[in-house]
Amino acid sequence: MKNIQYYIFFFLVCASCNKLEETPYSSIFTDNFYKTASDAEAALTAVYGPMVNLYNTAGTGASDFSADQIYPRPVVGRDTYTLFSYDPNYTTQKSFSRQAESPQQIWQSCYSGIEKANWVLLKVPATNMDTVRRSVILGEAYYMRAFYLWTLAKNFGDIVVKTSPSTSLDTAIVGKSTQAEAFKQVYLDLDQAVSRLPSYSADIQKGRPSKEVAMALYAKTALYAQDWATALNEAKLVLSAGKYSLMANVLDVYDVSKEDAARQENMWAFECESTSPGFSTQIIGLYGPRNSDGPAYAATSYGSAFVYQAFFDSFNPVDKRRKLLDTNYINKLGQVVAQKDITPITKKGVLLKKYMDPNSVGGSGAINIPILRLADVYLIAAEASAQLSGPSAESYGYINTVRARAGLPDLTAGLDKGHFVDSVLQERSWELFGEGDRWYDLTRTNTFLQVIPTAVNDVFPTRSPQKKHRYFPIPLDEINANPKLEQNSDWK
Repeated sequence: MKNIQYYIFFFLVCASCNKLEETPYSSIFTDNFYKTASDAEAALTAVYGPMVNLYNTAGTGASDFSADQIYPRPVVGRDTYTLFSYDPNYTTQKSFSRQAESPQQIWQSCYSGIEKANWVLLKVPATNMDTVRRSVILGEAYYMRAFYLWTLAKNFGDIVVKTSPSTSLDTAIVGKSTQAEAFKQVYLDLDQAVSRLPSYSADIQKGRPSKEVAMALYAKTALYAQDWATALNEAKLVLSAGKYSLMANVLDVYDVSKEDAARQENMWAFECESTSPGFSTQIIGLYGPRNSDGPAYAATSYGSAFVYQAFFDSFNPVDKRRKLLDTNYINKLGQVVAQKDITPITKKGVLLKKYMDPNSVGGSGAINIPILRLADVYLIAAEASAQLSGPSAESYGYINTVRARAGLPDLTAGLDKGHFVDSVLQERSWELFGEGDRWYDLTRTNTFLQVIPTAVNDVFPTRSPQKKHRYFPIPLDEINANPKLEQNSDWK
């Protein structure tokens, strides 16, 4: 193993280097790898590696800062998403720390993961190992490739769909496919994942997908594709399997001391750790009070992101989920800090409490970042059911299950389809805020142009998205590196 070298092709080939005579290679000594079970396990672990950079900030931050729930402190380029002032070169995000928060990081992380998954899918079938375990490894690789493709498609629209590893420069340079074609590939990959992955049990390693997780991603992909029948069918398969359930208290989903129990609802998450070595995320520090003054939030926090007052006000006061927001906090001296003093940039800053870890090591906490939750599946089923055949008792049952857990009365029957779907989208906003979901609900329904201009405050009094902002531009560095890659039409 000591002599094995790894080379990952990142689509960053220098366009000005075409006069060089050296032969480019996309992999070195791969014939000496993928021979044993331990090789296969190591290769699969590498497929998950790009999640670290993806969920450092960009996986939730770039979208949440664009939407109508959360806004950043307007420093170091974070406000470019709120103000829609970014460009295809992501000019203000070129520093290492800012790139970690940008769509460019999403592009690079996802294609790095796809490349690694493609090598697993090519090489592991011939690995000498237990056949049952080999099938599961392939199932996880198919799932992760599907997840990375879905993440790219919801962020960039039309993308490169790459299903083979970069064995040469010719196989590395691939043109763009439509978003619909990307979703079809996600379906194909998830079909393979569902057939190979085990159903959920306590034996599944933390951070690894189960069969039901693959079904949940299938349902959510179909929702984005407006394939209502598939979305409903896959969501119903997850719910009828009975492997997951909503926690009785919604606050417990975000209690770091109860994260193991929370896996009954938090189906798949980016698993954070406060130990070293271990993986964590910058957002734990972003959402706490400034100057690490609120010890309940994290040992180190910066006061860099807050919730709009209007979003806080939209909650019914009896809604238990509103307790995941706060208009004051207790500082290190035990004093109550009023809302007007939470942040120097506004007197109406609202704190988000989903990512608190009082035992964090600096800004590295153990609270997990939800990616797929069972509550999401219920709401997917509600929306898809209504879109398919109009609101029904079934549709109301799904949304009211989520509302009941929040302490809200049932949604009253009698709504037409349009108003019922609007109610589901609003419920998704209340249920999934701060989890990197809301912006994509606004873009997949193409309602962002109507919603965002009204999501303003004294920090950002004017916000003016354009049609092109429905998807992020493909990074200019990637277009310069790949002669077959074209910028999305709205950004040309």
